[in-house]
Amino acid sequence: MEVNSQDPSFNVIEHRPKIFIRRIILLIRSIGHTLKMKVIHIPCLEDNYSYLVIDENTKQGAVVDPVEPEKIIKVAKENGVELKLVLTTHHHWDHAGGNEKIKELVPGIKVYGGSVDNVKGCTNKLENGDKLSLGDSINILSLHTPCHTKGHISYYVTGKEEEDPAVFTGDTLFVAGCGKFFEGTAEQMHESLCVTLASLPKPTKVYCGHEYTVKNLQFAQTVEPDNEKISEKLSWAQKQRESGLPTIPSTIEQELETNPFMRSDLPQIQEKVGCKSPVEAMREIRQRKDNWRGICEPRL
Repeated sequence: MEVNSQDPSFNVIEHRPKIFIRRIILLIRSIGHTLKMKVIHIPCLEDNYSYLVIDENTKQGAVVDPVEPEKIIKVAKENGVELKLVLTTHHHWDHAGGNEKIKELVPGIKVYGGSVDNVKGCTNKLENGDKLSLGDSINILSLHTPCHTKGHISYYVTGKEEEDPAVFTGDTLFVAGCGKFFEGTAEQMHESLCVTLASLPKPTKVYCGHEYTVKNLQFAQTVEPDNEKISEKLSWAQKQRESGLPTIPSTIEQELETNPFMRSDLPQIQEKVGCKSPVEAMREIRQRKDNWRGICEPRL
């Protein structure tokens, strides 16, 4: 039976709730849309990435590894963002080299770095498990992920519940790769990759410090030539780079499927590289990667 709202017997109160509920849902959706964490890639130097993390509600921002400060500030201004924090992953110049300059350009900005990493320009030293906040809705957890450097920090960043978290891994975890063992051991890298980072939720987006993806996946194929996930991602990554687009972010789930270093726990990987333990496999794969010269392009 059709209901006529002009009919005197029509009860407005009984029919109004559905309208109100629809409006409330739309309102919640619109609020949820504005209260989001936004990440902007900022290419720097030859193949580095800095990242601008924005709390969209307050327009406060944190920048990861601002090696080219003027470029960072330009992007922040274009997006109406007030820079509050610098999150430094490690002390190498191509990550921490802009810290002093950004302190001059943005008075009062806080510069965070690992407590044992001697980060240039650091104002606030971090220990594993330390927590920071940005704006109204972003939480940042400091994760000590040593090996590439002794005090390397990865930053696990969460926004609203419905948003996928992110982790900024500097030179510890790359897409399909990992950093060289400059200041640490295979045991440390195994702990950093296969315990600390692998324990994050699988949808966590991985933002690393360099655009090394194509080469890393090409090497990964030498370890697992029959891994279809690696082949598929390599094809995708090559198309991205041909179009001038980044191959980042990845996800923790994708890394567990395609990254030979994060797969060193698997018996089949250990067997492929002639090892009997995850740490031995980690060491062997890193040695192979260090000696690998890449795929030579055919001469025309």
